[in-house]
Amino acid sequence: METGLTVAVFGAYGHTGRFVVAELLARGYVPVAIGRDAAKLRALAGSRPELDTRPASVDDPASLDRALAGTAAVINCAGPFAVTGAPVIEAALRAGIPYVDVAAEIEANLDTFERFTDRARAAGTVIVPAMAFYGGLGDLLATAAMDDWTSADEAHIAYGLSSWHPTAGTLAAGKVSRERRDGRHVRFTEGRLEYHDDEFTVQEWPFPAPMGPRPVIGEFTMADVVTVPSHLKVPEVRTYMAVEAAQDLSAPDASAPAAVDERGRSDQTFLVDVVVRSGDAERRAVAVGQDIYAVTAPLAVEAVKRILTGRTRTTGVASAGEIFDAPDFLRALAPHISFELHR
Repeated sequence: METGLTVAVFGAYGHTGRFVVAELLARGYVPVAIGRDAAKLRALAGSRPELDTRPASVDDPASLDRALAGTAAVINCAGPFAVTGAPVIEAALRAGIPYVDVAAEIEANLDTFERFTDRARAAGTVIVPAMAFYGGLGDLLATAAMDDWTSADEAHIAYGLSSWHPTAGTLAAGKVSRERRDGRHVRFTEGRLEYHDDEFTVQEWPFPAPMGPRPVIGEFTMADVVTVPSHLKVPEVRTYMAVEAAQDLSAPDASAPAAVDERGRSDQTFLVDVVVRSGDAERRAVAVGQDIYAVTAPLAVEAVKRILTGRTRTTGVASAGEIFDAPDFLRALAPHISFELHR
């Protein structure tokens, strides 16, 4: 159990927000449930009467200030983060508390680094974007795999998902991202982000056991192309997605995740395989677990724990791999994730 500190959760009644609230309670924190929909907050409090609920909206800074009053940190779980990120970060800066979010939106994460790095560093506070399955986990794995390498030629992050039933938040965030890109695709190559209209390609990825080799979509680009290059000297960062998961995501009748256990997790399983290469040398890190939305909760809450207990390496805006001891962080996620290094 932790210290009983109060942690705000913006978007607490959303799919991922509910997992985060449960994880905070399990660790002995006192969650404050925040969101713009008062009815949904009341419904959440009905299932968890111990919750302090505070309505707030991103277009009402005073309401955010009231909602964050007396809290030690805030976790933003409400997408699209292109809309919610900056207002909640501004409120966190006014309150003088650390901010963590679970954004998978590439452009929203770029905005956070570009707009708030200097201000957060000057304030001596911490902002950690993409502290989630996409962006955070891949960055931690790539950092752990790099170990004592100061640079690498390539980083490849392959997502082996048994399925992908997207939440409403995922679909809304994807729509915003597509609009911001004018429908183009994006990749990180030659040390920079490049927008393009090339068609996706399919190739086979040699996932290790228990998944085994399977087809993936190449350059199915996720938030790792922001988090990894933010602190690692790797000019080529590529991400890949299992074909069956990509098909689920794009299906016109895509359905939300369905709970299959007492923790509310779906039956989705994942294997994230990260390979970094330098010359002829190769290093690998692998993580295996269940439900990409559920596992985001221990990622975000472990981050808050380490921030509040001073187990960080920098201030300002920083990705997971830069601010935390990556191998130690990944080991701390057991039993949610099994983690292996192959060097």
